[in-house]
Amino acid sequence: MKFSVLVAIVNEELEDKAIDTARNAGAGGVTIMHGTGLGLKEKKIFFGLTYEGRESILLFVLEKKLAYKVLKALNRELKLEEEDHGIAFTIPVEHLAGINREELLKFQQELEEDV
Repeated sequence: MKFSVLVAIVNEELEDKAIDTARNAGAGGVTIMHGTGLGLKEKKIFFGLTYEGRESILLFVLEKKLAYKVLKALNRELKLEEEDHGIAFTIPVEHLAGINREELLKFQQELEEDV
């Protein structure tokens, strides 16, 4: 079984919707980090200070085919192609330790259902 890490970086206010969308598409656990981001265009606020947007970084370890399915769902539901909605991508995983056996069984069931 091959795995990928799906990384979704979305505006903080889209965090819950992103997690719900990923879970509905078959994802299980998620690691959530918070940060700030700057886009190509600077956003000005009071007295000329630049606003740095609050971002949620969501990390999912998923079976490779499931990662693609979740990525497509995030793109569709969050409209990632629109400006300032976020970005999502996958990274292949070479070695993996510590994944829950229950999660592995869930991935296998997902694969069998897709066949």
